[in-house]
Amino acid sequence: MTLKPTFGFDQLLFGMKQKNVEAIYGKASSSFTDEEGNLILLYNHLKARLTFYEDEDFRLGYIICSHPDVLLFEQKVIGKSFSEVKNLLSSKGYKSFEEETFDCFINYFNEDFWTILQTEFGEVIKVEVGAIVKNQDEFDWKFKA
Repeated sequence: MTLKPTFGFDQLLFGMKQKNVEAIYGKASSSFTDEEGNLILLYNHLKARLTFYEDEDFRLGYIICSHPDVLLFEQKVIGKSFSEVKNLLSSKGYKSFEEETFDCFINYFNEDFWTILQTEFGEVIKVEVGAIVKNQDEFDWKFKA
């Protein structure tokens, strides 16, 4: 299982529709609509949450994963310290991270690659990646339907 910043997750590409995802992974473990009208699919066996943006014709635009075997640039990151993962990401062109604290969680956000690393007790517990916006108002969809 590999997260690919700016592209997607494993065989999934940003811009896919629900039917494309279900053709690969089958029906989701559960689904719901968030407060913004986006469709959220949960795949328990992947420990992944997929968001399909309502205002983008329900294209896959955001992925959250907490599976311990998920890879980021061919390295496992869940359970590692932020400094270890930051060194890896720095070598891949990540220049800076914004830090935001929520109770005992710290989120480290890189806007250029739209990546968030969430930590708790000093360890990465979740990785989030999103589709990149180009030209200020249009997503750079990797899946061309």
